[in-house]
Amino acid sequence: MPVLEHVTDLRRRLLIVAATLVVSMIVCFLFVDHIYLALSNHSGEKLAILGPSDILSIYVKLSAIGAVAITIPVAAYQAWRFVVPALEERERKVALMYIPALFLLFLFGLSFAYFVLFPLMYQFVLGLSNGNFELVITANDYFTFMLNLCLPFGLLFELPVVVLFLSHLGILNPQRLAKMRKPAYLVLAIISITITPPDFLSDIMVIVPLIVLYEISITISRVIHGKRIGKLRFRRKIWYDALDYVIGRGQRCTFM
Repeated sequence: MPVLEHVTDLRRRLLIVAATLVVSMIVCFLFVDHIYLALSNHSGEKLAILGPSDILSIYVKLSAIGAVAITIPVAAYQAWRFVVPALEERERKVALMYIPALFLLFLFGLSFAYFVLFPLMYQFVLGLSNGNFELVITANDYFTFMLNLCLPFGLLFELPVVVLFLSHLGILNPQRLAKMRKPAYLVLAIISITITPPDFLSDIMVIVPLIVLYEISITISRVIHGKRIGKLRFRRKIWYDALDYVIGRGQRCTFM
């Protein structure tokens, strides 16, 4: 396919993703009251606002989160359609499985952060006041705190799929990931300690899933890398056998 056709195809697929994001945001905005009620149940009280602009700001944030969750599988499918001409039939089927995996892992990461991590952090931060302050929790601060905590986990839980894709491309391999294990564990420990209350149980509840995800990523990379090496060896063997056959026929023709 010529370069101009590639650029045109890329532009068309980006427009599809952008249109999906906009339409999803409009749909989510129509049901934003239900989203608000579902997500504000951990506050324990009615949230306050400081002005009319806060209402629109909060509703736009909530609608945007819902739109991003809906758009992820569409964006993954458009990316698959863009690269599919360069893939073999088997690789197309494998790459197609990335789409539901990305969506489900993103939702699982959000759910883990919202149902497990966020209540712990929220109650811990409120407990710091120790009755010394008159608490007035605004809806904007509440949802900003929630999104800053939950969104990174939604993205972190997609690590196995990203590693799977990069391993298919040959960019990552299990040896490289294994060498990075110690610094990766250190980074994950710093992340868990930073975003959780200062108690051992909360740290363990966060760092264990992150470490498990990293180890799953190494296992996935090892499987994919082994298959790639086996395929390369098989192709090399066929090529060498064909070369030996051609050389052997040439030698026989020379003697004749």
